[in-house]
Amino acid sequence: MKAIRIKPIKKITYIQLLLLHLGIALVVYLFPFLSQFIFLGICGFFFFLIVTKGNKNDEALLAAAYITGAELFFRMTGGMFFYESGKYLVILFLLMGIFLNGTSKKTIPYWLYLFLLVPGILFSAMNLNYDTNIRTTIAFNLSGPVTVGVVGIYCFFRKIAAQRIHHIFLAIMLPIITLTFYLFVYTPSIRDSLSGTASNFAASGGFGPNQVATIMGLGAIMLFIRLFTIKSRLVNLIDLFLLACVCYRGLVTFSRGGMITALICCVAFFIIYFYMSDALTKAKLMPKIVGILGILFITWLFTSIQTLGLLDKRYNNQDAAGRVKQDVTTGRAELMETELDAFFGAPLTGVGIGKIKEYREEKTGISIATHNELSRIISEHGVPGLIALFILGASPLFYWLAYKPNVYFFAFYFFWLLTISHSSMRLAAPGFIYGLCLLYIIHEKNSLHRKPAKTR
Repeated sequence: MKAIRIKPIKKITYIQLLLLHLGIALVVYLFPFLSQFIFLGICGFFFFLIVTKGNKNDEALLAAAYITGAELFFRMTGGMFFYESGKYLVILFLLMGIFLNGTSKKTIPYWLYLFLLVPGILFSAMNLNYDTNIRTTIAFNLSGPVTVGVVGIYCFFRKIAAQRIHHIFLAIMLPIITLTFYLFVYTPSIRDSLSGTASNFAASGGFGPNQVATIMGLGAIMLFIRLFTIKSRLVNLIDLFLLACVCYRGLVTFSRGGMITALICCVAFFIIYFYMSDALTKAKLMPKIVGILGILFITWLFTSIQTLGLLDKRYNNQDAAGRVKQDVTTGRAELMETELDAFFGAPLTGVGIGKIKEYREEKTGISIATHNELSRIISEHGVPGLIALFILGASPLFYWLAYKPNVYFFAFYFFWLLTISHSSMRLAAPGFIYGLCLLYIIHEKNSLHRKPAKTR
């Protein structure tokens, strides 16, 4: 399918969209019950858009991108009717897109991946405790893996216009800006919420700091990419300010995983972008990256002052008294150890979907959900899960070696891999972003950086 010429977003339209999403944050804060109505309106709009446009311009991917960025905000504010609504909608929108205009014939690995998840359902039904709700347990634990499978089927080798990918990034970013502004309104004074160097729920809107930091990190990645790919000084200045705001709110969660992941992904993007640029562009990139690093340093310094130096201790793995903590993984290593024990105890079949939490409680007396999707899937699915993981990890790499079509590849691949390693698949974000590294981006000219047209 040939890429269709897509018009860029006008500067005034971008500003209007930002103001709209800031307004959503304020309205939901003042009138929380409206969160559900706004969420329903957004879902209705995208359903209408996909059906009427026939997914000719990847409207399904645009809808899934927006839901990915908005999932945590509406989950946090009670806008979603089901906890996993974000993942279900991403799956539904992309299935609609597949139905309307198909997918690549090269997606067999991802169909096989989904098939390998099926045996775990049988063993889950056999092994889960009698008083466990089997249906909800399986649905909860499979929603993330199924999301990444469906995203892979939709995106693998799908040709998409370069301008359209910018729309996708914007769709992810805008609701994250809504969440960022909501957090500023919800907890305006960070010092009042300080309680040591542990993850800060108060600064995270009363929600899970790990999830908030993950989404803030994703927002930072989108903004960082836009600073290099959007050729407008006004838009760049706005995005630079937003990047500082997003990083600040991510840092004050005191959850390190999301922000460290964002840093690695941004570095990965910049290295590939720099490598693929011509000599003139490389020369122009150096002053820009120095300016961005300067703003990020000031943001860190400001955050450190606001947190009375506790932020520095947190990232140095110290407690409030300055003592170095023995476990840099904050308990994740122990969780992973029990999951590997479960795998070695039942390597062929695994313990069954959702069973690992019960297994951990039986062995250690600790009832806590996993943080690492890599160890969880092999413990619950056994060898089929191991093969499924190999498919997920290797398919994009073989794709990159063969085609190298996507300058964003490693940024998105690392986001998926690192996020599921510290935050599992609680959000749709890692599964959806994984799919973006599989897209084949078509440029209007055979050049990565052409002289930009004058923006209107």
